[in-house]
Amino acid sequence: MTEMDLGELRSELRKAVRGEVAFDVTARALTTMDASNYRRVPLGVVAPRDADDVAAALSVCSRLRVPVVARGGGTSIAGQATGTGVVLDFTRHMNRVVSLDAQARTAVVQPGVVLDRLQEAAAPHGLRFGPDPSTHSRCTLGGMIGNNSCGSHSVAWGTTADSVRELSVVTARGEFLSPGKSWSGAPEGLRALVEGELGRLRTGFPDLPRRISGYALDALLPEKGADVARSFCGSEGTLGVLTEAVVALVEAPRARALAVLAYADESAAAEAAAGLLPYGPLTVEGMAADLVRADASLPRGGAWLFVETGGGTAAEARARADAIVRAADVVDSLVVTDPAGQRALWRVREDASGTATRMPDGTEAWPGWEDCAVPPARLGPYLRDFRGLLTSHGLRGTPYGHFGDGCIHVRIDFDLLSREGIGRFRRFSEELAELVVAHGGSLSGEHGDGQARAELLPKMYGEEMVALFERAKSVWDPDDLLNPGMLVRPAALDENLRFAVLPREPVDVAFGYPHDGGDFSAAVRRCVGVAKCRTETAGPGSGVMCPSFRATGEEEHSTRGRARLLHEMLAGEVVTDGWASTEVRDALDLCLSCKGCRSDCPVGVDMATYKAEFLHHHYEGRRRPAAHYTMGWLPVWLATVSRLRLAGPVNLLASVRPLAAVAKRLGGIAPEREIPRVAGETFTRWWGRRARAQARQELRAGRVEYEEPPAGGLPQTVVLWPDTFTEYLSPSVGKAAARVLEAAGLRVLPWPPRERRLLRVPAVGRWLRRGRAMGSGPGARPMSLPGGMPGDGVPTVPDPTAVPRVAPRGRVCCGLTYVSTGQLDRARKVMRRTLDLLHPLGDPSVPGEPPPIVVLEPSCAAALRTDLPELLPDDPRAQRVASAVLTFAEALERHAPHWTPPRLDRPVVGQTHCHQHAILGDAPDRRLRTAAGLTGELSGGCCGLAGNFGFEKGHYEVSVACAEEQLLPAVRAVGEEPVVLADGFSCRTQLEQLEQLGGRKGRHLAEVLAEGLDGPEI
Repeated sequence: MTEMDLGELRSELRKAVRGEVAFDVTARALTTMDASNYRRVPLGVVAPRDADDVAAALSVCSRLRVPVVARGGGTSIAGQATGTGVVLDFTRHMNRVVSLDAQARTAVVQPGVVLDRLQEAAAPHGLRFGPDPSTHSRCTLGGMIGNNSCGSHSVAWGTTADSVRELSVVTARGEFLSPGKSWSGAPEGLRALVEGELGRLRTGFPDLPRRISGYALDALLPEKGADVARSFCGSEGTLGVLTEAVVALVEAPRARALAVLAYADESAAAEAAAGLLPYGPLTVEGMAADLVRADASLPRGGAWLFVETGGGTAAEARARADAIVRAADVVDSLVVTDPAGQRALWRVREDASGTATRMPDGTEAWPGWEDCAVPPARLGPYLRDFRGLLTSHGLRGTPYGHFGDGCIHVRIDFDLLSREGIGRFRRFSEELAELVVAHGGSLSGEHGDGQARAELLPKMYGEEMVALFERAKSVWDPDDLLNPGMLVRPAALDENLRFAVLPREPVDVAFGYPHDGGDFSAAVRRCVGVAKCRTETAGPGSGVMCPSFRATGEEEHSTRGRARLLHEMLAGEVVTDGWASTEVRDALDLCLSCKGCRSDCPVGVDMATYKAEFLHHHYEGRRRPAAHYTMGWLPVWLATVSRLRLAGPVNLLASVRPLAAVAKRLGGIAPEREIPRVAGETFTRWWGRRARAQARQELRAGRVEYEEPPAGGLPQTVVLWPDTFTEYLSPSVGKAAARVLEAAGLRVLPWPPRERRLLRVPAVGRWLRRGRAMGSGPGARPMSLPGGMPGDGVPTVPDPTAVPRVAPRGRVCCGLTYVSTGQLDRARKVMRRTLDLLHPLGDPSVPGEPPPIVVLEPSCAAALRTDLPELLPDDPRAQRVASAVLTFAEALERHAPHWTPPRLDRPVVGQTHCHQHAILGDAPDRRLRTAAGLTGELSGGCCGLAGNFGFEKGHYEVSVACAEEQLLPAVRAVGEEPVVLADGFSCRTQLEQLEQLGGRKGRHLAEVLAEGLDGPEI
């Protein structure tokens, strides 16, 4: 299409449609792909407001001969949600449950409504929509109808087609139809076509529960009620555009139990699945051990069936589950009745579509044969033949899925980057199609044919039936404008592959990307589009990802949307200015760098790292936003204020509103924010003062030398990391942590020690000189501090007789603020200096393990664990230090396992820090809280401040919206009694600054525990 024609299309659509019409780079880039291997670049995107808008858009496109594809959540895995013309996005406006009739058990829905929203509307009436794909939190009803989706409960409630009663459809030529039973809503000519082919329709379709491939023309047979609505299901947007649907609901069981049956291997599980169907289970889902990456509390075995049962009471559901366990010949089994336990196990299964995209060795795996179906009784033999076919082609895959319906999902390690690999992909696809047909199966058992399988439909149906499909398509859409290239007259299965446009050589980047072979393109390819990041609301166990999408609802602010833009940036076709792209920059601007996607995304997309990488390149040689210099260089400014003893004057100026307003405006700080107060005395200064006082006491007491270690050995020494936030802004956290760690019997040392000040105390000077020489090089005599030698878990300092009696210049810093603002050159410089200062803690030549490094600020701990080794992959010290980093709770659990914390017996509320959730884990914290009698669960989500993010100008509203999503409601709901726990400085600051809470004070767990200790404060 010429630029003139494109301008006419854009202009005509804007005149005709009341909804949004977007032909910009971002809108097009976001819709080039779905969750498949395919990529097609659209001309523009239209978000219709209602059916009239749909008709108006179709009228314009029909007149100008422009193809149209309808799109919901974009989770299709066969390529049918992409197009080269105009994409109709139904998620913006046509996304409601219009009405719900509990008496009739029906609901009227718009195509863009997410399945979970329908389930929430139905739940108060004891009802639910039967089909439930694993993408239920983001897939739309329109997409489910288009693909005839099924889900794990199909053995009980069937496919989407089984739940559709009536549809409202607009054809490509603008005709409004209402497909239903008895030829209701059929386009002219369809009945005559069917009545002329009754014999073929009665004999040409395999009889199995998961036959999704092709058009369901057999639903139009008179003995099946001539159901036009059912026939429309699974047509993948090629016949008409859905604008509304009447769907049936089913009664939801009041109680459920989950039996997890373990088998020796997947073949044994597959053989057993069909035999469980007579017991009336709600699900019979299967997965093998090679799909499980971590301990998921599964019973021992090589493969499992997840068999859910329902009942009017918990006892009834349990009894049915127990009956199935007794009937099954299993290696081991587990029955779970606890809803939280069931959710945790189901997440393992639901995340499989993402986790399966990486083989255990990290090799990429792709959809394309993600979900053939065979008769359930044939599943075992089919799987054995399938595995044999994989082996013959030198391929690997991990089958899982709906064993009770004979439907298998699998991601296969196709090489889709080279000509040879693509050729193998084609040959395997052709042979697998023949294998499926030989077992009496369907090429698609759930997600449709799309581009991935439509070319192979003649192998399943024969040429004459496929020709009949083409005739049916021509009746509905004579101009072939609706999703052309899908189902009939398809594009080749090896065309339009999304990887073809990516650079073949690795991109020069700053991070090491150890899980992607150092290749940034491979890191971006991790996003396969399953769109778990598009979850609209949070709930128990929903995690962190993606707070900015939850706040704005915009695709470009989801992890998937940003990954799509980065993909197009690397491709250079839609986003043409590479690292200089303003579209990518703007999409990443609202990324909070919470790292939630690193853990919550099934494929481990790490958008925080990608954002830092992009900002590093984007601003290379260019002026940065003011906030990058104020927030990014925060450790420098705070150190300067401390060194010059300016905390008082700075705090005074910050409290004067006109002066603070000027400072915020110049610094790129949101005017709504208050500037945090700087502590009058830093944590390490306080520690030095305390150490000198203790040394003087020892001197007066005559205890000036340590000839032999005390009986029972020396206590474990831990290094208490003086992170920027603890050091300058909240030293009370450091003081409390030191007190608790010492009460637990640990020897606490801040790093680096203030050597010059310690030597002013004669006892400490003599003590330093008593150490044994273990260094190397001229005059180098590293000395041990009280409690041991290098290799004993105790850090050393230089011999004061061999080196000047001054501490090394500079302060240790994890580099977090430089990383989050994309100043990666500076971050590496700071990190290297920190490693130098940590000598010999990080020196691999020093025997033994380095002492534990306790980091109180979760974001700093996460930076040391991940960013440090990933930015300095060639420095062995980085990994050594990263492995020594512990959280406060981890240190107590590992190195003071017999210590009993004070019993506080108080309720708590608050939030697990994003980085703790994503990188560090909070299991030790939960166990520590339980031991201390701190009851209650902390919320998920994100506080919204996220370091520099919430302070930057233009981010305040999104910052607050993120906090309102989980944290603030949780704190408001409990009143004043519970302790508000917030280990992160950002989380505590957000709580204090938001007026909606009246300045509720959050506290670090160390502070809460310290208050319960006996004895004076330190």
